This record gives sequence, structure tokens and C-alpha cells, in this order.
Amino acid sequence: MQVDRSCVVSSAWCACLFLLFSTLSARVTEVGGTHQSIPPSVVKLWASAFGGEMKSISAKYSGSQLLQKKYKEFERAVRVEEIDGLRLVKRLAEDMEEMFHKKAQAMKRLVEAAEEAHLQHEEDPNLQYEYFNAVLINEVDEEGKRVELGGEFILQPNDHFNNLSVNLSLSVVQVPTNMYNKDSAIVNGVYWSEALNKVFVDNFERDPSLIWQYFGSAKGFFRQYPGIKWKPDEHGVIAFDCRNRKWYIQAATSPKDVVILVDVSGSMKGLRLTIARQTVSSILDTLGDDDFFNIIAYNEELHYVEPCLNGTLVQADVTNKDHFREHLDKLFAQGIGMLDIALTEAFNLLSDFNETGRGSECSQAIMLVTDGAVDTYDAIFAKYNWPERKVRIFPYLIGRESAFADNLKWMACANKGYFTQISTLADVQENVMEYLHVLSRPKVIDREHDTVWTEAYIDSTVSQKHHLSRDGQGPVLMTTVAMPVFSTKNETRNRGILLGVVGTDVPVSELLKTIPKYKLGIHGYAFAITNNGYILTHPDLRPLYGDGKKRRKPNYSSVDLSEVEWEDKDDTLRNAMVNRKTGTFSMEVKKSVDKGVRSPTFRNAQTHINKHFFADGVALSRGHGKFFFRGNVTVEEGLHDLEHPDVALADEWTYCNTDEHPEHRYLSQIEAIKLYLSGHEPHLQCDKELIQEVLFDAVVTAPLEAYWTSLVLNKSENSDKGVEIAYLGTRTGLSRINLFVVPDELTNQDFLTAEDKEGVFNADHFPLWYKRAAEQVPGTFVYSLPFNTGSENKSVVLASTAIQLLDERKSPIAAAVGIQMKLEFFQKKFWTASRQCAALDGKCSISCDDENINCYLIDNNGFVLVAEDYTLTGKFFGEAEGAVMSKLLQMGSFKRVTLYDYQALCWVYSESSDSGHTLLDPYFAFFSAVKWILTELVIFLVEFNLYSWWYSDLTAKAQRIGRTMQVPCDTEYPAFVSERTIKENTGNIDCDGCIKSFVIQQIPSSNLFMVVVDNKCDCSMFEPITMDPVEIMYILPAHNESLKCERLKMQKDRRRPDTCHPFHPEENSMECGGAAGLTPSLVATLLCVLLALFPR
Repeated sequence: MQVDRSCVVSSAWCACLFLLFSTLSARVTEVGGTHQSIPPSVVKLWASAFGGEMKSISAKYSGSQLLQKKYKEFERAVRVEEIDGLRLVKRLAEDMEEMFHKKAQAMKRLVEAAEEAHLQHEEDPNLQYEYFNAVLINEVDEEGKRVELGGEFILQPNDHFNNLSVNLSLSVVQVPTNMYNKDSAIVNGVYWSEALNKVFVDNFERDPSLIWQYFGSAKGFFRQYPGIKWKPDEHGVIAFDCRNRKWYIQAATSPKDVVILVDVSGSMKGLRLTIARQTVSSILDTLGDDDFFNIIAYNEELHYVEPCLNGTLVQADVTNKDHFREHLDKLFAQGIGMLDIALTEAFNLLSDFNETGRGSECSQAIMLVTDGAVDTYDAIFAKYNWPERKVRIFPYLIGRESAFADNLKWMACANKGYFTQISTLADVQENVMEYLHVLSRPKVIDREHDTVWTEAYIDSTVSQKHHLSRDGQGPVLMTTVAMPVFSTKNETRNRGILLGVVGTDVPVSELLKTIPKYKLGIHGYAFAITNNGYILTHPDLRPLYGDGKKRRKPNYSSVDLSEVEWEDKDDTLRNAMVNRKTGTFSMEVKKSVDKGVRSPTFRNAQTHINKHFFADGVALSRGHGKFFFRGNVTVEEGLHDLEHPDVALADEWTYCNTDEHPEHRYLSQIEAIKLYLSGHEPHLQCDKELIQEVLFDAVVTAPLEAYWTSLVLNKSENSDKGVEIAYLGTRTGLSRINLFVVPDELTNQDFLTAEDKEGVFNADHFPLWYKRAAEQVPGTFVYSLPFNTGSENKSVVLASTAIQLLDERKSPIAAAVGIQMKLEFFQKKFWTASRQCAALDGKCSISCDDENINCYLIDNNGFVLVAEDYTLTGKFFGEAEGAVMSKLLQMGSFKRVTLYDYQALCWVYSESSDSGHTLLDPYFAFFSAVKWILTELVIFLVEFNLYSWWYSDLTAKAQRIGRTMQVPCDTEYPAFVSERTIKENTGNIDCDGCIKSFVIQQIPSSNLFMVVVDNKCDCSMFEPITMDPVEIMYILPAHNESLKCERLKMQKDRRRPDTCHPFHPEENSMECGGAAGLTPSLVATLLCVLLALFPR
């Protein structure tokens, strides 16, 4: 596959593509030069003086000329090669596949051990067994004695697990709060699964890169290795249930199409409807991205919960499920329930949707949520479902009454389903889970241990809170590899008993380690997507938002590739990857490099598919990004210069794999390279090519250390300490840093440290200063002001320049060097230059000190570095001088580029009912259930009237409250780029008869412009030009509902999972559930009364 979208451009980068020129106000008019009051020659003089001095300072202290000379000396010793994108992406796919295979093999060993242990175990209902409960370990009672299941459990901090205290010899067992720790089924399961401890330890010894390994039991308990203590939330609750996690559901069942029927007849009033809503919500929790669903409410009529989706199913992604949940609160009970109409609609819906080929094309099910059925409706089943019985029926009987239980159970048994009764809100979770065991039967009987990989996610549950980044900065993206565990006992074969699911977590950062970043170039990157087109890893994926403690975005785990590669308008790239095609795709791309506001760049996208769940791709930029060079020095030379104290290597790049063996884990990358080159450690795996190149860079850049040292020793230099740091970085991730002041005197002490995420080499990007330097004309410096520092004491300016290997236009970038200087020092140089003039008598006709003019120094993206009003530092020029910025856009000195953000969050005002939140609160749920029981004890026949009075303070009269909330949205925002060919310009603006003049002059050898503006005129009638994002309204507000409907219906290409297990002929369909009676004791009832009344 090869697609090429070419366009005519005037330079090697993308700033001139797809530009939207701003329209001019009627007030901006051309005015003759006779009104020009600012001499352009004087401004040019100022610009030349400032530019000359700043280049002299930047070049001197950075050592750029020396470094360029050193690379020139090695010019004949290097070989320039064009990067083969397809070969590169194939290597990436192979490396990822090897890593995936290792994780899958570890899970296979766990599966084999678990199935063998269960095979040898005989169930004992009276078994007593003390195990290490994750919550109770090391706990003592008031007398200082160990609590039951809380034995002594040795825990020690381990750096591989982010310095959390763990036990590498044993696992722990977590049991959900709503389950009994010593239940016979749990104790038996815990007992036989102890056999996994040896395999956990063995797996970790074989593959030390493994982190958490676990077994989620179908009985509800969760065995986790290494052992770690769990802590309940502030309410003393651990709500985590492994069975409703995506990795469990995805491994246990096949994809499915589901229609949920909800009874909203009059008999469902009160708590029954509340339980029904929660039941539906819990069913939605069990659906994943490979499933499709719809919800239909029924009484004497049918009511699609989302009316616009009448007659179709939608993908069960996070956005769609949340949309339906919002509509559940709108259900109300009235009328008579006509189940025959609802069943007929459901069967027709599943049949018609299956014929479209857009669904799962695997399992099908109808979930029936009702308080009773007056008939078995066998005629409907005979017409639509027999004899094949392709659609399973899962009835959920709501309430305590069992009068209709037989009819509903018959439906389940006659249609290969399962019947459960849900009497209270506390029963919902456990009973909903039963259907998963039924759907897993065919896979169990087939003995198909399908390996599944989840999409990227951030798990914030108690058990998964340990998923922290290596630097402790917060949660990170994970993917999980999981595999089902089956009962292999012959006597239970036709029952298809699922024992549980084993899994291990793989941080996305582990995937990034397989990416050869030095081969991708400065603007290149790698990415991977799932079979549904959702991003697994991509540098533009932003799953978190907020300052300080980050929060997950609502739809962070289902961000489609088209939402970040938005130039792929027709989804050509996305669909090719989803459909496992291999090839090259070229497109013009506008990609910001600095928090959404900096310069765009070109890139090509090339994709290759691996053999697992994910599709991999790499993106390469044009020009210098297409080339790579190889240098050659001796190992002795390279090691000597690599060991200099000012040398550091990219912390997140993999020169040597130090995670493979425990004895290597404490080695730095430089120590690992030395050990590897010594030849004494054959088990240490390293990237030979990268090491050779980093040794070359170490030798070439070594002279800068002595050069910088000589500047430090010369006390007459830098007497005002304006220049604080000199730094360099090379294409191999090598960096050198020199301080011209003592560390405590640094204005910005975070620069080039781990806290400065954008300023250092990361797994998925080069430093920001490096990228910006590479975009500039060779030999020029790019000056930038870090964002959000303009009015702070830590204000600094960075000056960087790129070092090219050759004189040719497409020469690869070898390195970048630069300095950090105080903003105050930089601004002082500007004001000094702006006071110069060519008059012989020294009397200048104009100066930036004059009250009638304003002087600005802006960069090539329009951001203010120097202004008389210090508060404007770091802000966009158009906010201060809207009229002038409009004129610059009109004259072509600057161009406007429209960028898009399809992962944005917008603030909206929302009216919502308390009842929705009450439903999800466990305390309200408990007290609601207690009140309902008490009501039924007092009077059975009028339970709904009394219930309505009793329950009113919780849900029936829930007040409508208003609040602002952030919701996913699409936005567009402008970026501005200077036109390189226009070095200077003048203009006049008519402000209601007053002529405002200005001059703009480029600062030589830089990305800066001096703008001098006549301020005598009031031009406030011109609106400021801002860079604020604007929400994209795709259609007029009056049609928003139809727009939402169309977007819900829209389904992008997706690839179904490779396996499907809907039925098995040996399946025992008579294992179809039963009614669970509720017969509370008198003591329990009185206790409930006391608990209910106490808070009041």
C-alpha cells in the first residue's frame, strides 16, 4: 500500500501547509508611507546590534563553533545512510513480538500449574486453611495478638516495584469486602492455588522484567505476586473484584452481541427499579470494546433507552456505555409489562444486526431484567431461537417474590442461559457475574487457552494502585496479558467450569524500550494500536489531565488513532493498520512540538503489523529525519571519553538491557556498556550499533569539556553571571552539561533534570530545545522562553543551535548545543541595543525609552520575550497588540495554522439528579435496602406506597442540582508561524482616523523579531488575537441531538478477535441457575433496624 499526498511548499518544513489566512477587519487599511514615524533604519540598527551580541555570547559559551569543527574533522570517517522505514518497523514488530511471547509463556506456565493443582484437589466443604489475607497480614487485635488470616508476612522495599514493600517469595490473597473470607469455596480455591507460588517465583527469575503476576478466581478471590499489603479506602471497603476487570472478562469469554430488556411496568416502582438500573449498569461493566449492545425498556410499549439507536447495536466502548448510563436515570415505571413484544423485538434486532456484518459475529444474548413473567413464551422461542438456540437468555428476577421464578428459569434453561434472583442492591454484582461463566463454557470445553492483550489503561483500584511510574510521579499506562484457567476433571467436562484467569501487567514504557529512538530521528516516533484502532502507545496520547495530582480522562482508554493523526482524514493509515496491511503512507502533517503552540513539522508514516493483538507503525520526518550516519572510533578512545564526569546517557533509552538479570539491575547504562565491551558478561544484551555510535559521539564532543572549563576559570568572563549553563545533546542520547555558576545560584534548577520532562531525552521524544534547534536554519540560534515562567523568579532564556554533519541541505543533525541565561540578563542586552543610534552627535531621534513607542522582542511563533510591560513576557503578541498582529497576518509576515485537539476536555454546565449518585454510594445503597426490608415487614400489600414515603429522602424526590463538569470534546486552536523569506516590514493602521505605525525587523542569526509600535493611537476597537481553543460545533445547536445520534451510530473499521467460541455440542445447558431465597433471622432484622435508625 502506498499513498502520496503531495503539495507545493516553499521550504523543508510544514509551516507553509494548510494555512488559514485570517480575514481582515474592515478597519485595517493600507495607508501611505507618509505617516511612518518610526525610522526602519534605526530599528534595523538595533536589531543588528542585539543579534550580533547575542550570537557572540551564545556561540562563545555553547562552544557551537568548536563542536561543528570537530564533527567536520570526522567527516570522512562517517557513512551517511538513508533510513529504511519498513525495515525499521519490522525490527520493532519483531522485538515487540519477542517480548509478548516471553510474557505469554510465563502465563502459560501459570495456567498449567493451576489446572494440575485443581485436578489433584478434592473439594472439602469442611476445609480449614490459614492463608495470607492481603488486608489482614501483620495486623494485631487490641491485645496485640495476630488476627485470624493475619499471620506475620515479611515485607521489604524493592526498587523494581517502585520501592514498595513486597515479599518476593509468597503471594497474598484479596477477597472483596462483600464476600466471606472463610467461605468454603474460597478456602478450597485458595488452598489448591497455593501451588502457583513456586511458578510466580520461577517466572520472575526467568524474566526479571515481569512486575505483578496474579490469578483471578471465578469464586471472587484474587491471588497477587509479589505479596503486598492492601489497605481499604476511607470507608474501610475494598470494592475491587477481579471478575469485572477487562482482562478477566476478555480472557474468559468470546465477543458478544447483547440486547438488554428492562421491565418498566408499574410493578417495578420504587427500589425494584433502582435495583434494575444498577443491574443494567453492572451488565454494562462486563462489556468490552469487542462487544455490541443496546438497551430497550418495555411496558405495553417499547422504549429504546437511546431513541436514535432504534433497530441497531453500538460498540460497547467507554463513551457509548457512559451515554446509556446517563439515560438510565430517566426510566420510570408505569403500565403493564408486555414481555412478548420485547422478546420479539430483541430477536429481530439481533438477527438483523448480525446480517449487517458489523457486530461481534460470535455470541448473542438477551438480558432480561424484570420482576416477573406470566408465561414461558415458548412460541416466541420456537419461532426465533429453536432448535439452534443461538441466542442465550439470561433472566434477572428483581425482588424477593418468587412467584414467577419458574417461568423465568424455564426460559434460561430452554435457551442455554442462566437464571438469577436479585433481592437487594448488594446482590447485584455477584449475580450479574454468573452469565460470564455460562458464556465461557464453550471455550472451556474446547480447551482453547486464548492469550488476550487488553487496550492501554490506568487502573486506579486498590489492588492496582501500585502501578506507579519509575520516578514516582504518578500512574502510568499499562496493558495486561491474560489467559483463562479451566477445570480439566473429566466428570465436569460438559459443565465447562472456568476456574479463573491468570494475568500479568506490562507497562507501556516496556514497549517503548524496544523502540530504537536514535533511528527514528528528532521528530520521528513509533506507535501501536489495537484491533479496534485504539491507541496503545503514541507520543500524542494524553490520558491524564489536571495539575498536581493527575486525573484520568473519561475516555482515555479508547482514543482512536484518527484522533491524534487527524491529517489522516479518510482513515487510510488507520484502516490499513487495523486490517493488517504493510506499507508506506505519506502525508503532510502539522505537529506542534511545544504544548500545542510551537512550530509544525513534516513526517511520513510507515506501518507494519506484528502477529499479536497490536499493529505497529513508525513515523519519520522528511529532510534530515530520513538520514542516519555511522561513525567509527576505537573502543578504548570511546570508553575513555564516555567516563568523563559531565557525560550522561538518556535515562529511558536502552543501550543495554539491565532488567534481564537481577545482577545487572543496579548498573547504570554507562557501567553496563563498560561491562558489555569487556566481554566478561555474555548474558548482558546490548544494542551494539547504538553503543558504537555513542562512543563516537563521546570522542567528538570530548573537547567541549576542556573548552567550557577554560571559560569557567577565566574570572573576567561572565562576571555578571548572566550565562548559567552550557549543554549539548547528540543523536545517540548522549548529553554533556557545564555549570558557569554554583548549583545553588541557578535560576532554574529543574532544567535538564528528571523534573524537566520536556528538556531531557525521553523514551518517545528528543528534548524540546533539541527539536526546535533542528527546525532552524543551520548556524542560527533559536531562543525560547519556557512557558509559565515569565513572571516568576526562575525566568530563563534558552539559546540552542543544531550541529549538522555535512554542508548538504539534507545532512543529518549530529547534535545540538546551547546555553541557559537569565531572562534579566537577556532583556538587559535588548534594552541596551535599543538605545543605539547612528547620529554623529549621539542624539538619537528615537529610542525604546520614548513614551510614544512600545518595543517588543518576539519569537517566530509570536511569543513575547521582552516587553516594557513585564507581565507580557511569555504571552502571545496578539493579546497585547491585536491590531498589529492582524496587520502582520495580512502582510504575510506571519501565517496562521489551525491545529486540532480531539482529546480535549470542555467545561459544561450540567443539571443532574442526586439519585444517580445515591445509587452508586454503598452506604445509601445499604440503608435503602434496609428501609425496603423494614417496609415489607410492616405491610406487604401496599409496599410501594409505604416505600415511596420512606424512600423519598434518598431518591424519589432527589433535587435537581447544577454543576460544572469536564466532558470530552473536540477543539481547534491557532498557531502562528513567521514567514522566513520576509526579514523586515512596515505598516500603518487606521484607528478611527489616527494612524498607528509599526516596524518589524528580524534579529540576525536567530528566530527573533523586534517589533517597534507607535502607541499614540487608541486601537482598542481591534479585538486581541488569542490562541484560546474553541470547541468545534459540527452542526447548528438546534440539530445537536441528531449529530449526537449520528456519531453514536458511526462505526469505524475494526478487526474482530481471531477466535470465537459461541457454543459447544457437549455443553450441559441444564446448569442454568436457581432462585436464592431471602430469609433473614430476627436478630439480623433487628440489627438492620438499629443500623438504619442510628445515623438519623
